[in-house]
Amino acid sequence: MGVASACAGAPAMKRWGLAMKRVFLATVAAAICSASTAFAADLAIVAPPPPPSPWDIAFGAGVYSDYNFRGISQSNRKPSVNAYFEPRFNVNDNLQLYAGVGGWSIAFANRTSGEIDIYGGIRPSFGPLSFDLGVWYYYYPGGQCFNDSPPECAVQGTLPNENIIKKDLSFLEYYGTASLALTDFFSIGGGAYYDVDWLNFGFDAVYASGNATLNLPSAWLLPDTGVYISGEFGRYWLGTTDEFYGNIPLPDYSTWNIGLGLTWKVFTVDMRYYDTDLSEGECNAITSDFTASFDPGAVIPVVNEGGLASKWCNEAYVISLKADLTYNDNVR
Repeated sequence: MGVASACAGAPAMKRWGLAMKRVFLATVAAAICSASTAFAADLAIVAPPPPPSPWDIAFGAGVYSDYNFRGISQSNRKPSVNAYFEPRFNVNDNLQLYAGVGGWSIAFANRTSGEIDIYGGIRPSFGPLSFDLGVWYYYYPGGQCFNDSPPECAVQGTLPNENIIKKDLSFLEYYGTASLALTDFFSIGGGAYYDVDWLNFGFDAVYASGNATLNLPSAWLLPDTGVYISGEFGRYWLGTTDEFYGNIPLPDYSTWNIGLGLTWKVFTVDMRYYDTDLSEGECNAITSDFTASFDPGAVIPVVNEGGLASKWCNEAYVISLKADLTYNDNVR
């Protein structure tokens, strides 16, 4: 190649070199930009979420074919409704503080038609073992007094069946319960309850119970559903009434229940059998049942001399539909 030809090709080579340099620089810039974007995206993905609030609220409501409380109907063996509202504070994963208020529709002999529950306590847990320690106030407003002694009840007299009952049956209860999850599907538990002036009878009472719950494995069920079987056995230790009720020693009694529950999301349908070892005469002495009627077999000297028989403590089959929610899990 001659000198002239070489000189003529030099500008073309220079232009080609500049073009390649621009392509290289553009490629590097694009790679850097892409890497920066990917790095920023990675940072966005791994950024930790904000810590959950320690505050939560549980609330719910239910409809029951009968409000059965420790073996005794509180609603004259008729339907009842309830609702509750419970703020909670989670100190950590193993300790919760709570307070709540709830209510039930009832039918007591003193014409009280509502129960208001005010309660609070703590729930510590240690792995599969959990506790619930607290205090509960059962408030029964709007009652009337029925007794044939004017100093006690003014002019209201007795109930039509001659049972007597105080105006105010409210009382305070201290409780402690424990639950142990033996497996993912089976748990056992128990509790003790100390009642100060139970139902205003003039004596303190103690209730203790044990329970067990079996949950079917979720693999056997449809999504968001659950099935459980649970039962409880309890014993109530009562005492001797005050002068209003004639200084009568009320009988201690045992009670038990067993039932099947079906859950779907926040809803539960529970079908349960309840019973006690109380006779109908003893039941009348404890409840002052305004529907109790005379039965010669119910005459019990001292405890139930009037011979009135109450069915509020007999076997009962109760079906209920409940909804239970927590704000953090179900509302947000």
